[in-house]
Amino acid sequence: MAQSHIQQADVIVLGAGIIGVSVALQLQRRGRSVILVDRRDAGEETSYGNAGLIERSSVVPYGAPRELSKLMRYAFNLSTEVRFDWRQMPRIAPWLWQFWRESAPKPLARAAADMQPLIERSVSEHEALMSEAGALPQLRRAGWLEVYRNEKTFEQARGAATALHPFGLNYEVLDRKALQQREPHLTNAVVGAVHWLDPATVADPGALVKAYARHFVERGGVFLRGDALHLQREETGWSIAAGSARLEAPEAVVALGPWTDKISRSLGYKVPLVMKRGYHVHFEAEGDALLNHPVVDADGGFVLAPMAQGVRLTTGVEFASRGSRPSPVQLDRTEPLARQIFPLRQRIEPNPWMGSRPCLPDMRPVIGRGFRHKGLWFAFGHNHHGLTLGPITGRLLAEMMTGEKAFTDPAPYAMERFG
Repeated sequence: MAQSHIQQADVIVLGAGIIGVSVALQLQRRGRSVILVDRRDAGEETSYGNAGLIERSSVVPYGAPRELSKLMRYAFNLSTEVRFDWRQMPRIAPWLWQFWRESAPKPLARAAADMQPLIERSVSEHEALMSEAGALPQLRRAGWLEVYRNEKTFEQARGAATALHPFGLNYEVLDRKALQQREPHLTNAVVGAVHWLDPATVADPGALVKAYARHFVERGGVFLRGDALHLQREETGWSIAAGSARLEAPEAVVALGPWTDKISRSLGYKVPLVMKRGYHVHFEAEGDALLNHPVVDADGGFVLAPMAQGVRLTTGVEFASRGSRPSPVQLDRTEPLARQIFPLRQRIEPNPWMGSRPCLPDMRPVIGRGFRHKGLWFAFGHNHHGLTLGPITGRLLAEMMTGEKAFTDPAPYAMERFG
């Protein structure tokens, strides 16, 4: 049997989604030698399947609803936004209870304040990395549309947008006529929209992550295939097998998204991580119909986004176990609703895509050291905003790891908050 050769670096980063690739790039920019490890190519898991939003306007995290009517619809799987696999309820009930408590007005306001330093820099940090990686043409600065089907919910949306005035967001309220001018091929099923102007979008988030990873390699970084579960603690740091190589480094970063708990649990960290599964499928548009912006149907509970592959229909949240079979019920429910607002032809793919969002109940990610181990760091749990917060997460963690002054207090994102 051939002996494995040893490959050394300053840092091993586990996970080549948007978070891990961003961490690797930001460390590399600060002079660290980095080996990036994943079982697949870059950007092929959770980072691939989102709506392509760099969500500068989501200054208030997505909390649990407080209205009894909506909670009941969720509980009986009557909503297109949320679906439960009830076999999972005993396992996730404590998480849901903590999430509901954290969604009360005062805790939610604290979460918004803690997340603001990350959210407000999300677009500018992407722009910086895109510029370096030659990917800046992928960035669109046209924002996204939040559309409404009835006047009551549209009026509530206007009030909610006004309440966000302290955050300094830019938006326009569009009546039906103004919306038709902006999106001529949306139907009269929608009565108006809020156009959020600060966010940016990309038409192929998976390709963007690949562009970042390619830039990392072109700058001298190493990207290898390997299983993160093989991470081992050594006297001098951390090691992992990757093919015929044995990788060694004084420091390791775990950025495995919804799979992070497989390592964290084995190392003694009890983190309440839950996966929210989501689905998407692409459609051709009818005739010469075009969609100029991502469109969030707030009443229908789905997103239509113009993507490189076609018009992408993405669903809300499904609470199900990691290994359970896909159940794209939400896609089947929302497709007729999507056809009501935009002229879609047939599905492009024979089977929908499914991915998992890594979610923590206090709606803040973990960005920081593993307090039980020297040289171990974590970056995960970005809920619905992994693509949005990848580069700024990488920057903050790299500043912490290299002793640079952090641009914001990292305490709200510390692993220690879970004990």
